[in-house]
Amino acid sequence: MVSTFIDYNLITRDMKTSLQRTSQQVQVARETEYYKANIGKVTSIDEFLDDYRLYAYAMKAHGLEDMTYAKAFMRKVMESDLSDDSSYANMLTDERYRNFAMAFSFSQSTEVVQSDAQEDSLIGLYTQSIANQSEAVEEDTRYFNAAIDRVTTVDQLWQNDKLKNYVLTAFGFDPRYVSYQHFKDVVTSDVSDPNSYVNTAAASYKQSLQDKIANIQATATPADLADTSSTASKLIAQYQAAITNAPDYTPLAAAFNFQDDGTLAAGDLPMSDMQKASTNEAYVFQQPRLSSSAAQLNKLYYDSTIGSVTKVDDILDNSRLFAYIRIAYGLPSSMLNSTMENILTSDLSNPASYANTQGGTEYNAIYKELAAAFNFQTDGTLAAGDTAQTAEQTATTSAYWIDRYDDADEATDAALISSYKTLIGVVSDVDDLLADNKIMSLALTAVGLQDEGDTSRKLKKVLTSDLTDPNSYVYTLKDDRYVQLAKAFNFNADGTLGVPMLAQAESEILNTAKSYVIEKSRFGTEEDKTKATEESQYYSAEVEKVKTLDGLLSNRRLVDFILVAAGLDPETVTTDYLRQMFESDFSDPNSAINTDPNTTLYKEIVSSYNFDAEGNLARPTQGIQTKRGLLETEDLYLNQTLEEEKGEDNAGVRLALYFRRMASGVNTAYDLLADSALLQVIQTTFSIPEEMSSADVDVQYAYINRVLDVEDLHDPEKLEKLLVRFTALYDVENNVDVSGAELILSGSGSNGISADTLLSLSQLRLGG
Repeated sequence: MVSTFIDYNLITRDMKTSLQRTSQQVQVARETEYYKANIGKVTSIDEFLDDYRLYAYAMKAHGLEDMTYAKAFMRKVMESDLSDDSSYANMLTDERYRNFAMAFSFSQSTEVVQSDAQEDSLIGLYTQSIANQSEAVEEDTRYFNAAIDRVTTVDQLWQNDKLKNYVLTAFGFDPRYVSYQHFKDVVTSDVSDPNSYVNTAAASYKQSLQDKIANIQATATPADLADTSSTASKLIAQYQAAITNAPDYTPLAAAFNFQDDGTLAAGDLPMSDMQKASTNEAYVFQQPRLSSSAAQLNKLYYDSTIGSVTKVDDILDNSRLFAYIRIAYGLPSSMLNSTMENILTSDLSNPASYANTQGGTEYNAIYKELAAAFNFQTDGTLAAGDTAQTAEQTATTSAYWIDRYDDADEATDAALISSYKTLIGVVSDVDDLLADNKIMSLALTAVGLQDEGDTSRKLKKVLTSDLTDPNSYVYTLKDDRYVQLAKAFNFNADGTLGVPMLAQAESEILNTAKSYVIEKSRFGTEEDKTKATEESQYYSAEVEKVKTLDGLLSNRRLVDFILVAAGLDPETVTTDYLRQMFESDFSDPNSAINTDPNTTLYKEIVSSYNFDAEGNLARPTQGIQTKRGLLETEDLYLNQTLEEEKGEDNAGVRLALYFRRMASGVNTAYDLLADSALLQVIQTTFSIPEEMSSADVDVQYAYINRVLDVEDLHDPEKLEKLLVRFTALYDVENNVDVSGAELILSGSGSNGISADTLLSLSQLRLGG
């Protein structure tokens, strides 16, 4: 028999070359090529089980060759949800089945309208968009005030979109529906001249509607005119409403100082300071929600006006003052004038007064505080010498206003976000999404498209664009807002739900997270396991947010997690070095990843992520295996084949190679006792008598722990020394003669045990 030690040493001295030789064998190469060429075509468990060559290759790779016949059993394994600890594969004590299910997951990524990370990101964009609105209003106003003084003609104003849009928005007009000529005619009008364009156009518009009403009244029957549901009555109501709501361009005309020809008189500016201030205020209050600028304007108004109030009716008749006070004290928008009057005229010294007795548990305390904030008598007037509020009362009210002015908007936002989270879960296709106004309101606001007025047809084309195709519809729009919208959801070209484009498939995230927990807690405490689990939750959440290789590598916490999960020491691997691995060409034998001693580990890391050559997210190829799963299966198949072939000549070599490959998964002595091949290596290495196998398991467990520190199996140097000892003692047990020359030629000294020592071990059988 060939020397176990020498044969093992020759194989492992250059394991990469040994596996390469195995891969070049005709039968092995043929089966491997068939597997690689066809596994990507499989889309169901039935297809996988029906293709015997694929199925047998995979079973052999995972050391389950003797279970190839058990297709029903393996179907249950593959159907397991590995995220569920109580699933079938997870409940089996043999980890090989779980590893098999992981490598051949038929649910690598869930088809979903949004992943958790996408949802969080979109809601974050919405929240930031709302926060940015106040800043945008302030910035728009700063720009307008600085730029308007440099305008000398109406044409210059019209050609500057920012200025034009600011002005039109301030006075309540949609810039998309105002023509140049109309705009010019309005801003060059003299509002005091009844014959100017702004006055005659408005009068003409209203008169045309009055004429239509008169014509209907003249031609319709009395019965039709008396019947509010008749066509005639409805048309009259429609025209009257149009007259009432007719756009008033007078404020816009009054805001500028242009002459009839659109120029300015010598020394004139397009706007006076007062006109600018009025326009600024109008712009601020035209926004869909109250900004901080509007809040400050309201405060200034209140502070300057409250001193002139002499009776409660002054507040009740001024909607701006009324709303300010109501909001400042946190009262509902449904509050009636009569309620406000009753509170402000309450005598708090009278236990039976309105403020003391009304409001219920929700508002009574507020009623009393509000009544105390003003100094009105019970008849709504002020006593001689009193003011509606003292300076201190005014300051308190205004402080409440600044604190609460946006409470209603914030409550609306919270309600919209809550509705979004609920509604998005029932979306089944792109049409469902587009049909839901709440969802689209949040989504479009989040990316800044809320005012574009896009049709559902256009948005559907955006949402079903292929983000991996630079020629797809969304990129032809040349607007990153639409790209952001498309990235926020996962729709296939036909509008059905797709899978998220993730840096890692869901199954790979699960695998990486589980590997990390095992690595960090295998020899640790429960606290270590808890911390590792918390870190795995951080990784799982954060990696879903990663969009580029740079984004992944810029987070050293993620980098360390990846390295630990792969069994590598983060202290020895720089971020730049890991980048080299990601950027390496697998097909180039001289690339960094192919020349690193840990080439297999690094290939498994890199292939578990979905980055293209530029470091951007790439959609993974469809199939039942990830790139990492395919790489792992091929590597396992080659190792199994090598071990089987060497075992035909020497069972000891197979045992040693198997132990070397499986040692990283051994966490306790029980793992050794559960695997007869691993146990045989330990028994031989430490000369444990065969009779020990019949002893109680706990006795065997204790004995192994006395002779072996299981943690040493995870130290490459200590593991190699153990296997050198095993191979030498295996030769002794099997009466294999090893000459000194053979030992020297085998290069045994590199394994940490001298040739003299090994020769002495080999001669023990002779009693030497």
